[in-house]
Amino acid sequence: MNCSLPGRVLLPSYAMDRGHERLCLQPLWDFITAKKPLIKSPFFPVLFSFTAYMAFCLPYIALDFLSTRLPNLRKYKIQPQNYPTLGMMVPCIIQSVYHHVVFIFPVTFLHWYWRPMNLPVTAPELPEVLLEVVLCLLLFDFEYFLWHLIHHKVPWLYKTFHKVHHKHISTFALTTQYSSVWELLSLGFFAAINPVLLGCHPLTEIIFFLVNIWLSVEDHSGYDLPWSTHRLVPFGLYGGAPHHDLHHLKFKSNYAPYFTHWDKLFGTFTEVNICCLNLFESKV
Repeated sequence: MNCSLPGRVLLPSYAMDRGHERLCLQPLWDFITAKKPLIKSPFFPVLFSFTAYMAFCLPYIALDFLSTRLPNLRKYKIQPQNYPTLGMMVPCIIQSVYHHVVFIFPVTFLHWYWRPMNLPVTAPELPEVLLEVVLCLLLFDFEYFLWHLIHHKVPWLYKTFHKVHHKHISTFALTTQYSSVWELLSLGFFAAINPVLLGCHPLTEIIFFLVNIWLSVEDHSGYDLPWSTHRLVPFGLYGGAPHHDLHHLKFKSNYAPYFTHWDKLFGTFTEVNICCLNLFESKV
């Protein structure tokens, strides 16, 4: 093919801009694809999921131990009267390892067998990645909201599948995946199928998985930190840890995991300050 200078000069400016947008992610994608044997391995999905989950939990685990001794950290605890103990954390870790080995690995292995991962040469454009990650989050938020609402409204579903996740009224990071196998696999299915439905690039899929795991851990962390996601998203569109902590405390409101619009539309939204006021009054 002729790649002479005149041919390149005739390229439209928007095409050059798109090239720059792709170029900024290309080094990252080249780094990932250099690990192709690992990424295409049947063990990668379960290792990726568990490693990311534990890595995101570790800072909050450290915070749980430090904040009991440091008042400057304690003020960020949503329920400062409740702190997780080592005896509460260890069963969560054991259950998570068990679920990943016994249930998640066989499922991801079958997915690997039926749908091998295709790794294209070029990276996606940055605006495309940002847009699709947001769309995946919004779609997952809707799916989780409906799933969660139904499992609270139908007593049999709640007692059989969802009740175990509500063992801890005061959440901490390791309670994120403390749930029944049905809950873990069904929510994992939502997270896995959404990038496929939207036709996302594998890099977008990886980034979405990381963001989704991080936000889930942050939701269950039990901390309202100055840099928490709900403080960065304007107009109260994102509930975050206070929003979900209230759900575990009151059980009958705030069913959406991240955003607040579905709870507001369905009349299941409760302001966090009301919860705190009721909790204080009950103690008095």
